[in-house]
Formats: sequence, C-alpha cells, structure tokens
Amino acid sequence: MMRMLFRICFIAALLVCCVLLSPALEHEKRRGEEFQSSDENADSNIKVKRNYTTTNDRRPKAGSPRKTGSERVSMGPRSDVSCAKLGGICQPHRYICQGRYLKDKCSGAKTRQCCMPVGVWSILCAGHHNNRVRSCDAHGCGAFNSRRGDDLHKAVDLVCDDYGIVNTPFSGSLVGPVSRKDSAGHQYDGVKLLNDVHCVKIFNIRPFHYMGPVAQGEALGYLLPLQERFSGITSHLELQMCDSSDPSPFI
Repeated sequence: MMRMLFRICFIAALLVCCVLLSPALEHEKRRGEEFQSSDENADSNIKVKRNYTTTNDRRPKAGSPRKTGSERVSMGPRSDVSCAKLGGICQPHRYICQGRYLKDKCSGAKTRQCCMPVGVWSILCAGHHNNRVRSCDAHGCGAFNSRRGDDLHKAVDLVCDDYGIVNTPFSGSLVGPVSRKDSAGHQYDGVKLLNDVHCVKIFNIRPFHYMGPVAQGEALGYLLPLQERFSGITSHLELQMCDSSDPSPFI
C-alpha cells in the first residue's frame, strides 16, 4: 500500500514539474527563434549594403567629369616659344607694350599676350628712317584691309623711291619669283622670302637673285617704278604674308 502511494506521489510530482517547465522551455524556444531571425536580418542588411556600395563604386565620382571621345578640350599654347620666335615677350596685356600685342601666342591665361617691339624687321627701303605705310592717293590706300573696289587689300604698301635699294627684312632664304594680277589685269612681280618663323611675298621689286640664303639688312633688289602705269601714285613696294595675315606688327 505504501509503495503504491509513493508511486502515485512520484508520478504527480513529475506531472507538476512538466507543467511548470513547459512555459519556460517554450519561452527559451521563442527567444532562440527571435535571435536567429535577427541574425538573418542583419546578414541580409549587410548584403544589401555591400551590393549598394558595389553599385555606387561603379558610378562616376562627384567632381570627376566623364570624358567622351566627342569632347574636345580647348587648350592654348603650352609655352611662350611661339612668341619668342617672333621676337616678342609674353606679359599681361594690361602692361604697356611699345609695339603691338599678338593674341594666342603665349601660354597661360588669355590675358597674357605677346608684345611685339617696334620694328622687329629691318627697314626695307634704303634711305628711309622707318617702314612708312603708304597713305591714300588717287589710286587707293596702302594699309592692311583697306578697300580695293569690292575686295580688301591683304597686304601693306611701304613707301619707297623708284629704283631704290630694297633690303632684306629678316634672315632667311629666297625660294623663287612670285607674281600677281589685279582686277584690271596689271601684273606685279616680286620674290618670296621665308625662314622657320616668317613667310612673305615682296612685290614691285626686281631681286638681285631669286634663290638662296640672305641675311637681314642685306640688299635684296631694287624697286620697280609704278609711275609709268599709274600717274601720281605713291611709289611703294607691296609686302604680303604668305598666309594673308597682317604684317603690320613686324614692321
């Protein structure tokens, strides 16, 4: 009888323990599931952040503009050599230049321009103190871009004396005769002179020779008279750059 009562009490105690432990076990199970869920969410967030970072790394960074093949970068000269070869000096254009300023010959900012001194070339016409540009007369004006009928004069006329000696403006080489005709059919003869920097055509002269090296100031030839064809015209030679630019800054 006693053994039976002991077994019943033991079984009852076990049942009570099971009833009491079940909520605790259920609570621990839920905590474990919540912890596992939070770990999975954290891993997912890390993956999302990594993917976002990788995607952003492929995008161009701010402040670094993308370059395309169609884009062209406008750059000026990288040095002042172009100006120096012409006999000039690069300086801010706000400074006084005794001669003339030439653009796009200097490195740096656009405000730096090439100052060309007066009379870079020698005086072409012997017996004259300077290269004087022909003023206007009955047959036209001698300045660069002066009106010639329907055209512009892409040269400069320098006053000279008939049959007067014409000197070489800069050292270089003579490369043959040149000629041109005006709208009225009049022909003008001359010679071409060039070096590494300059190229000019000098008309209305008869050179002593058409080929070979010449030095600055050397006698180049003599002026052909124009009075026989154009009565009252100012005797002059015509100085034309090979690229039809203005030779005024050099004379």
